Amino acid sequence: MRAEPTPETARASQQTAYLGGGCFWCVEAVLERIDGVIDVESGYMGGAEANPTYRQVCDGVTGHAEIVKVDFDPSKLSYRQLLDWFFLAHDPTTANRQGNDVGTQYRSVIFYVDDAQQQIAEAAKVAANERHRGSVVTAITQSGAWWPAEDYHQDFFERNPTQSYCNAIIPPKLDKLGLREKPKHK
Repeated sequence: MRAEPTPETARASQQTAYLGGGCFWCVEAVLERIDGVIDVESGYMGGAEANPTYRQVCDGVTGHAEIVKVDFDPSKLSYRQLLDWFFLAHDPTTANRQGNDVGTQYRSVIFYVDDAQQQIAEAAKVAANERHRGSVVTAITQSGAWWPAEDYHQDFFERNPTQSYCNAIIPPKLDKLGLREKPKHK
């Protein structure tokens, strides 16, 4: 008989990544469909303001980026594989912009949690840079304080699939990546 995992063993079998690639609704919608991803939560990182609000971040006064916190199972999805999906999920060649979303809050950024993640992120950026002919602008930065976004931002696309912005941007991106359906285990 197999023992149920305890909270301690469950935590030991998952890792966390912090990634920013434009609107967090869009990044979340892509990454939550990747097999091995346990949970994706929208939030903010990289600025000086404690407990920033969406309005403050959108106004560009906090220094924070819209990012996602990704909990994943490294036995199913390596950090490198997750980063490869991240580089496919957005345009890493545009500074402070994704489509019509413009500002430092939409910057392409990987916030690493330790030296191993930093090294893997640097290698993934080199590979992405080769694919994009040397034009990748993604920053690789030490993680800092994580601030979850307001509840209405969580699972935004799943709860609002016909919202005009989401409907225009996310389904074509999911189709392009072959990710229209979520993995069955979620």
